[in-house]
Amino acid sequence: MTQAPNPPSYRTGLSGWASDFLAVLRFYSRLPAPVMGFERDPHALPDFTRAAWAIPLAGVLIGLTGAGIGILAYLAGISMLIAATLTIGALVMATGAFHEDGLADCCDGFWGGATRERRLEIMKDSRVGTFGAAAVALSLALRIFALAELFRLVGPMALVLVIGIAALSRPLALLPVLMLSPAQGSGLAAGVPMPGASGLGIAVALGLAALVGGAFSLDLLPGVFLTLGAALGMLALGMAIAQRKIGGYTGDVLGGCQQLVEITLLIGLSAVAGAHGPV
Repeated sequence: MTQAPNPPSYRTGLSGWASDFLAVLRFYSRLPAPVMGFERDPHALPDFTRAAWAIPLAGVLIGLTGAGIGILAYLAGISMLIAATLTIGALVMATGAFHEDGLADCCDGFWGGATRERRLEIMKDSRVGTFGAAAVALSLALRIFALAELFRLVGPMALVLVIGIAALSRPLALLPVLMLSPAQGSGLAAGVPMPGASGLGIAVALGLAALVGGAFSLDLLPGVFLTLGAALGMLALGMAIAQRKIGGYTGDVLGGCQQLVEITLLIGLSAVAGAHGPV
């Protein structure tokens, strides 16, 4: 009797790529993602060892959500500050405050505990303390005011930069995975297969292409690389603090790093646009 050939894996071909993309989108956002018939487990965590390429694409969709709200507010004649607030608010809602939660937990743990063990314990606590609340408030304020300044300088085209930043900040935030060791054996970061150097390099390149495209359209291309250098410096500082405080990275550290990168890119690009002059 001839043995029947094995059925093709659900991970092969276009269905495999689509499955990985949907898993990454569900991981990073609260955007509606339809369950497709070829998905074996639509609730499974993504495997970033093969799906890192999808991270910047998910970031683009998240950025488009904020940009869509922002352009409507801008065109409606609402003040630039309110339009920026609505844009950042839409980004937070699209992700379920995913990264903001990581930033809050890091700040509460890093500066609320006297020992490594106590810091990790605080970071696992779902409650938000004084350090965390202050960090999130500052993060929102800095992003809102930086985006409002970009609106003033380059008009609604500032939203093109928002999309590029959303695409680049997420893969860049995974650099601690290559540079540090996990700080604990459990938690979300420990349960998700993380990308290697090549996979993460592809993801960063795709995210950078999205940001470069937006900056090129605004004649701000040289400023992107200056700002990227500042963002990498802030990322290195964040990694150094994480290593000193808890001996490595956790999922909260990765979320906090995304916030550092996003804040630095928005402030840096607003400064570059200001030096360049209004368009």
